[in-house]
Amino acid sequence: MKTSLSSYLYYNYSLEDAIRNTAAAGFDAIDIWGGRPHAYRDDLHEHEIRRIRLLLNDLGLTVTSLIPAQTHSQINLCHPKKAIRSDSVAYLNTCVETAARLGAPIISVLPGHRLHDQDMDAAWDLLADSLVQICEFASNYNVLIAIEPADVYESDLINTSIQALDMLEQIGCENLGVLFNTGHALLAGEDTSTVICNLGDQLLHVHLSDNDGKSDQHLVPGQGIFDFKALIHALQLTLYEGSLTAEPGWDYTLDPEPAAIACQDFMQNLIDS
Repeated sequence: MKTSLSSYLYYNYSLEDAIRNTAAAGFDAIDIWGGRPHAYRDDLHEHEIRRIRLLLNDLGLTVTSLIPAQTHSQINLCHPKKAIRSDSVAYLNTCVETAARLGAPIISVLPGHRLHDQDMDAAWDLLADSLVQICEFASNYNVLIAIEPADVYESDLINTSIQALDMLEQIGCENLGVLFNTGHALLAGEDTSTVICNLGDQLLHVHLSDNDGKSDQHLVPGQGIFDFKALIHALQLTLYEGSLTAEPGWDYTLDPEPAAIACQDFMQNLIDS
């Protein structure tokens, strides 16, 4: 399994510097954050894309995925207003295009949150319709869509892998799968071995973050209570061939290098053990 790092850790750096620092920390790959100053909407012109791809090639890094800017943003795939949903779908379609241009095979999608008085079933169906539109668009670019079960502050529609699988079964899009986030799974009380077994080949990507079991702290893996050895064992049993992406959070962004090194050391020891 390759080790990858979310470029969000280098929030205060240019994308090119984030790539250089990720390589310097010893990672094989990078998840590119789709927000500013990295890869938001149409910010990257073609000459910049070419320069970034050359840099990645020179450093021996691959792009694991593109992570659209979605948390606490203007994006809501289940909003009752059609104009807001349409704009949200259009944004994620732009992310699909950006992913293809950068050579990323996957984009991750957060399910979104209902308005406080919005009917649950209605919101679910609106989310399903939005996902179908995104998947149909992404099929033209050979980009996979990975829906990410999220913490309750980020979504009240899909918080568990079972709910994600329900959505996959309902809409039947062949290029839609699941992203497993260790921090979110811990808060949802999911059993790691069971989840990985149930997801099977519908597991497209894995994000590693840690917490105390009470809030989504996005700690460096190993600094909370998640059982990462159980995760690696389950992934090996299911012959998972994707990458593991460390996703430390905002609190590390002012001094990212120690966090990057700690993530790489922990992940490499975990894989080698």
